[in-house]
Amino acid sequence: MEMERIPAAGDKPEVLFVCVHNAGRSQMAAAFLMHHGGDDVVVRSAGTAPADDINVAVVEAMLECDLDLRAMRARPKRLDDAAVRSSDVVITMGCGDECPFYPGKQYLDWALDDPAGQGVDAVRPIRDEVERRVLALLVDLGITTG
Repeated sequence: MEMERIPAAGDKPEVLFVCVHNAGRSQMAAAFLMHHGGDDVVVRSAGTAPADDINVAVVEAMLECDLDLRAMRARPKRLDDAAVRSSDVVITMGCGDECPFYPGKQYLDWALDDPAGQGVDAVRPIRDEVERRVLALLVDLGITTG
C-alpha cells in the first residue's frame, strides 16, 4: 500500500475519506488523521449514501482512544464533487464505482470490514487497523507525528 508522495495543491495536503454510509470507517479515519496530523493536514469525510447518524459502536470504540466523535461534531455527510476536487488524496472504503474519479488525484482503496451492525468488540480491530493505516498515510504524506 505504498503511496507515491504527492505535493499538496495548497499549503497542506487535503485528504478525503469516503465510504458508503460515512458512519463508521471514514469517520474513524478522519478522527485519527485530525488527531495525529493536527494542523498539518486538511481532513474531510463523506459517504455515497450517508446514514442518519454515526454508528454507536464506532462512537464507543473511539471513546476508548479518547476521541469523542460527538464532541468533534462528526456527522454523516453526502459526498459531493467539490470535496473530491479540492482533495489531494481520496481514500475509499467500500464505495466502489459510486466514488467519483478525477484525474490527477491520488486514490487509495482501503479494504476494511464494515462496522455496520457490529458490536464494539467487532469494531475494535477495525478501529485499530484504521489507525495503523492513518499513521502510515501520515508518513507517506511526509507529516511527522509527535
